[in-house]
Amino acid sequence: MRTDIVHIGAGELTYEIRNIVAVGEKLQGLGIKTYWENIGDPVAKGEEIPLWMKELVARCAMENAGYGYCPTRGVRSTREFLAAKVNRLGGVQIGADDILFFNGLGDAISKVYGLLRRTARVVVPTPSYTTHSSAEAAHAGDRPVTYRLDPHNHWFPDLEDLENRIKYNPAVAGILIINPDNPTGAVFPEHILRSIVALARKYDLFIIGDEVYQRIVYNGQRIIPLAEIIGDVCAINMRGISKEMPWPGSRCGWIEVYNARRDPMFQQYVASILNAKMLEVCSTTLPQLVLPAIITHPEYNAYLNERIRRYERAASIAYDIFKEVDGLVVNRTNGAFYMSVVFAPAALNHAQSLPIENREVRAHIEELVARPGTALDKRFVYYLLAATGICVVPLSSFATEHQGFRTTLLERDEERFRRTCAIMAAAIRGYLASLSRLSRLSRLSRLSRVAVITTSCCGRFVCS
Repeated sequence: MRTDIVHIGAGELTYEIRNIVAVGEKLQGLGIKTYWENIGDPVAKGEEIPLWMKELVARCAMENAGYGYCPTRGVRSTREFLAAKVNRLGGVQIGADDILFFNGLGDAISKVYGLLRRTARVVVPTPSYTTHSSAEAAHAGDRPVTYRLDPHNHWFPDLEDLENRIKYNPAVAGILIINPDNPTGAVFPEHILRSIVALARKYDLFIIGDEVYQRIVYNGQRIIPLAEIIGDVCAINMRGISKEMPWPGSRCGWIEVYNARRDPMFQQYVASILNAKMLEVCSTTLPQLVLPAIITHPEYNAYLNERIRRYERAASIAYDIFKEVDGLVVNRTNGAFYMSVVFAPAALNHAQSLPIENREVRAHIEELVARPGTALDKRFVYYLLAATGICVVPLSSFATEHQGFRTTLLERDEERFRRTCAIMAAAIRGYLASLSRLSRLSRLSRLSRVAVITTSCCGRFVCS
């Protein structure tokens, strides 16, 4: 091309959660049966959508309104319904016009970061959900600015690290909070959330909240909604139906804007997001129309609670299995349906492997891991996939220096899930032990060379 057409942030747009699928599908073609634990889609993992929910959607689909445009902000009656739910929390008060619908939260994330001034940065957690960290980095054309979630403290935010990232980087204009967190499954306590809000107030920042898993919380934890504690700080809070109902194929998410009129610059920024949506006319109409009927259905809470209890059991099973593996740092998941497991420092290296019986598969994996820059945990994930068929996501792909992996808690068959975790634990032990086997072989090889040299020099075998 006669001029460069590539966006300055194009290199930051990565999504390993789906990239790993291409490797899994290649191995499937070579005869490997694959177990997908990489993506948070309950429906793909066999979640049964109840008949009453399908009937509500079908009934709405029979009405003409579901086939037309809706207002740019979204269906007004639904926005009024959602605003009333926020206002009942007793914190910030919003109206229907403070809510804006999108074609899924991926669309919202793209707009929210993409319409920021390029020099304005949002500090995101590390590890961080890839869509957030990639979109933020892409808008700036630079690596994401991050604050640490501590795997040795329940994956809670390191508040000192967060303040330092803000204090010494004047480009930081906002803070991202994902609660419950993806990829770690952490649920943040009230005092930490209030401390983050206080930092935003102190340094005149806004907050982006992602609460798409807000109602999927267990192990006795309580979610503290951002709306309840935000006070007078400007914020954009993201919600959706893809995980909770679950209806990921609806592509239906929304943002709730808090305190927009308290800051003229923030108000202008929010207006630019609305103007960008006007160019698209509207977001998906049908799921917006049916959303209040589903949430208020008499069977909805029981259905959701049954799923939550299942995730709670799965979290305990996975925790009990992985915590017994030397070389891992493991936290019990308390929200969402993911678990992130970290390898201890220096546990991984480029010499480790797992036995792969299929020669074609082994050749393909060895080619992948030999590529320059392949992260150590990505190497492990490739070997795990080839040796066991279990597909997880390398933790390093979530904008973090931690080496590990993220797996889901979505398998409905409890015994199959238990077996999957046990197979993964055995594979981890074998993978970490492969270094010591390699070291012994290397040592024997060196001793053999010494023996040959000694025999050549002295005419006899000497080996101490």
